[in-house]
Amino acid sequence: MTPSQSYAELVSRSKERAYLESVEDLLAWDQRTHIPRNGHHHRAGQMTVLAETIHKLKTDPRLEELLSSAEPFAAGADPSGPETVNLREWRRELDRWSRVPQCLVSASARTEAEALAAWEEARPLNDWQSFRPHLEKVVALKRELAHALGYAREPYDALVQEYERAIDTAALQSIFENLREGLVSLLDRIRGSRRRPDLSVRRGGFPREEQEVFGKSVVRRIGYDFRAGRLDSSAHPFTVGIGPGDVRIAARYNGDFNEGFFGILHEAGHALYDQGLPAEHWGTPMGKALSLGLHESQSRLWENFVGRCEPFWNYFYPQAQNRFGHLAAVPREAFHFAINDVSPGAIRADADEVTYDLHVLIRFELERDLLRSDLEVADLPTAWDDKMERYLGIRPRNYAEGLMQDVHWSRGVFGYFPTYTLGNLCAAQLLAAARTALGDLDTAFLSGDFSPLLNWLREKVHTQGGRYHSRELLKAVTGEDLNPYHFMTYLEEKYCPLYDV
Repeated sequence: MTPSQSYAELVSRSKERAYLESVEDLLAWDQRTHIPRNGHHHRAGQMTVLAETIHKLKTDPRLEELLSSAEPFAAGADPSGPETVNLREWRRELDRWSRVPQCLVSASARTEAEALAAWEEARPLNDWQSFRPHLEKVVALKRELAHALGYAREPYDALVQEYERAIDTAALQSIFENLREGLVSLLDRIRGSRRRPDLSVRRGGFPREEQEVFGKSVVRRIGYDFRAGRLDSSAHPFTVGIGPGDVRIAARYNGDFNEGFFGILHEAGHALYDQGLPAEHWGTPMGKALSLGLHESQSRLWENFVGRCEPFWNYFYPQAQNRFGHLAAVPREAFHFAINDVSPGAIRADADEVTYDLHVLIRFELERDLLRSDLEVADLPTAWDDKMERYLGIRPRNYAEGLMQDVHWSRGVFGYFPTYTLGNLCAAQLLAAARTALGDLDTAFLSGDFSPLLNWLREKVHTQGGRYHSRELLKAVTGEDLNPYHFMTYLEEKYCPLYDV
């Protein structure tokens, strides 16, 4: 075969696998939104067979022959062009996943599907003891996976680089150490302020159905295309990009406006990214985001940097008042202050911008220690509570608002949490660059026009697909490497005036 023929076959194989992965995503979406209680066991079998099939396609010995033949096809080509990007990523994936035995893939798929079902049932009941054996199996398999993949220094490196390959455990520790100092300093000053919002204005009076209708209207306005997506409810908010024309989001509601609305906005940020990926490259690495830090930058940007700013609510607050009658008597400034309240709480998904990354730090340290075998699952509740007290000054009242609050561990997602913080840093840096390039975005927000920002993100981030990793893209777009200065500057400039500190 000629190099071009080998490359064409690789593209065909890549798309074949992508279709199976999209079926896997669809089954996962159904399991988290619509599956009947007694269907979980059968779903675990389906997910296991799919995972086995996909792993076989990833590690087919024929791929080595095709890659060796096709790699000259990209010789001398643009290093950021589709052919070069695809061959680079196919090579990396083959080298990485060929180290993982089929039996480990099968065991992980079944264990994680069963653990998810167990978590969804146990969390509302605060039943740690029934969930613990499932988590022990998941952690044991993640340790095995880390060793199979290989690492130079830390077992955690092997897992975190599945989501964010441009960084390792040592770099994450350095980032968190620097952030912690600035965040704790700002938090201490806010705690010392006499200014406090009236939180009653966002608690109560928000019927679930009305929250959903309002949330849909807002995310449609910022650019989410409901012809290519839908909004459902689940035990934990999430986004799933099933394929071009089908990017779905799910939210969780309670009596607090912040949880439902900002959960929808967060997931819509993810979905805007997926809806903006280059559809012509779907099924190949060039057609997908290769950095979860960048993905989180989009969700955090729309949720917080845009969704909690004053110009945003200048436009949307009259609509909120019409939808939720009790807000008619609440001044916009009071509402804006309430949704930007800073006070340490137990739930990460509900955390304010100042304390959020301290939640991520807790999970990062626990995951790292679990992978090192310095911490066992049996000791996790105490370790969790101790870190919550150390970093946030609180202890959870129960398991449900403690170590069982997130869905990630039940799904075997270890190494993902740091991407939330990387997302905050990237979002601040990208938005600073967007303001420099576009000028006065706030005036556009005041009139409900979010297209200048979305179009800029489409051009600079979304349509780039897998061309760059996060730090490469940041350099290309902003002219500098990942720089936490932009995030801390954003927090200081927003919250110091708000709390008069």
